[in-house]
Amino acid sequence: MKTKFAIFMATIALGLTTSLSAQAETRVTFKSAKTSSSYYQMAVQLAEAMKKGSDGEVIVTVEESQGSVQNVMEAAKRPGNYVFTTPPVLVKLAQKEIAMFKGKGNPKFSEIRALFPIPSLTMHFVVRADSGITDFAGLEGKTMLIGKGSFGAKEGTKYLKLFGLEGKVKQAGAELNAAVAALKNKQIDGFVTAGSYPAPNVIEAAASTGVSILSLTDDQIKQTKRTRLVIPAGTYTGVDKDTVTTSLPVVAHATTQMDDDTAYLLTKTFWTQKENLGKDTAWWNAVTPKMLENVYGKLHPGALKYYDEIKADVPEAIR
Repeated sequence: MKTKFAIFMATIALGLTTSLSAQAETRVTFKSAKTSSSYYQMAVQLAEAMKKGSDGEVIVTVEESQGSVQNVMEAAKRPGNYVFTTPPVLVKLAQKEIAMFKGKGNPKFSEIRALFPIPSLTMHFVVRADSGITDFAGLEGKTMLIGKGSFGAKEGTKYLKLFGLEGKVKQAGAELNAAVAALKNKQIDGFVTAGSYPAPNVIEAAASTGVSILSLTDDQIKQTKRTRLVIPAGTYTGVDKDTVTTSLPVVAHATTQMDDDTAYLLTKTFWTQKENLGKDTAWWNAVTPKMLENVYGKLHPGALKYYDEIKADVPEAIR
């Protein structure tokens, strides 16, 4: 009888321990990007960093996405601890019900709140070091691989038009994944890519061929209506001066359905783990609290609590 009672009490104790353990865990769904993209890789890195930095208190499940528009649309219907990445401009478009969100408005879009910035999509106009090209005017008559369909391809085509080069630059009919080999074999003079710097394909091209990266003037940046960004000298082998280019900021968001304690924990864990993230992959090193100025709308109150604790310079408009 005593043995049965002991087993019974042990079972209750085990169940209670398991229950308390489950309650201690904060489970988060992280909607990212296509599995083939660098942003999906970032999401996986963030999930690992959150688990490590919170001693297992935060468990992040990464979900594939077809893109930022889908991420924003799902914010209107996903409950609880839903985190997603998107350029802040899409939050603006959703809340104003314009462009791709026309006719798809939802009051819940007003409940989107920012947590922390992640690496920006950064434009790279890469040319062979021996091509003699030093500025955009020098692209006239040259062959560039721009690719199709991607953000970088669309931006690259737009910039050529803005800078008076439409129809004056030969475009190689190949996919972007062929760019490094084509550059090395001198089949092209350069290529256009957008990704968080340092971009893997630019690293490879710089190491194997030698490249230059074109800088934009202040007037050109103004024409693009994108965010100015400087890629520091030495980021890529052989590129020994700063590169002034454009970027599309990207931010991790939640909604007001996430409680303040969870938002605080996620934000604090991100920033305390960022140095370790940067040791593993250099693109995290470009992320700083200054990038909070790219946020559209408001910070989550839990995130704001952390930024105030570390005395970050938070723009008044996003408080």
